[in-house]
Amino acid sequence: MTALITGASSGIGRDIARRLGVMGIRLIISGRNVEKLEALRDEIGKRQVKIIPADISNREECIRLYMEASRYGVDILVNNAGFGLYGSFCGTDLSRELEMIDVNIASLHILTKLFLQDFVKRDKGYILNVASSAGFMPGPLMATYYSTKNYVVKLSEAIRQELISMDSNVYIGVFCPGPVDTEFNKTAGVRFALKGISSEYAAVCAVDGMFKRKAIIVPTVTMKAAVALAKIVPDTITSKVTIRMQKKKQG
Repeated sequence: MTALITGASSGIGRDIARRLGVMGIRLIISGRNVEKLEALRDEIGKRQVKIIPADISNREECIRLYMEASRYGVDILVNNAGFGLYGSFCGTDLSRELEMIDVNIASLHILTKLFLQDFVKRDKGYILNVASSAGFMPGPLMATYYSTKNYVVKLSEAIRQELISMDSNVYIGVFCPGPVDTEFNKTAGVRFALKGISSEYAAVCAVDGMFKRKAIIVPTVTMKAAVALAKIVPDTITSKVTIRMQKKKQG
């Protein structure tokens, strides 16, 4: 099997690559930081890993990544690339938000669609979309980020139901962790209000959940409870709780 992983240079993407590598799966790793990708390739093994650098905030780059990766017969797509931004919607930088939408939504949409079409024709394949527990609630002070993760969750759920109705063997699932100790905090300009899990543990949960064909993969009992509550509590209440939590993040 061959897996393509976006955002593989650090954090969850890097550790998903490591986890799949230990399982003997061939890897195509992508990201913007070539030095980090090369270091990961050297760690896992040059014969097992192919690097395709790409800036997937550019839609043409997404299509190029698909075209190049397809030559190697991709069986697993892990859409992991993404980032966040903290601040009031009035105060955050528009260009940075649009870049976030391109990375968190547009690139995932493009790659999911193109690879899904191939997988459906073959009637096999795995797609794992990395979202967040933020994908189940409104997120004042991180409004754009939470909205992008809502998109990822709902898109994945909708496609899953389409595949079920087709009696397809293709899998799609969504990974929705809470806080994870990665470079996300630095990029978003926050510190987590809750203790985060390690990216290594997150990767184990994500990969194991994918191969168990779980629709929604949520690590830790605490986050499972939080997601369950978010589904039944009205958004007007959830948003009030969320903004209090968000204010604790600013560092």
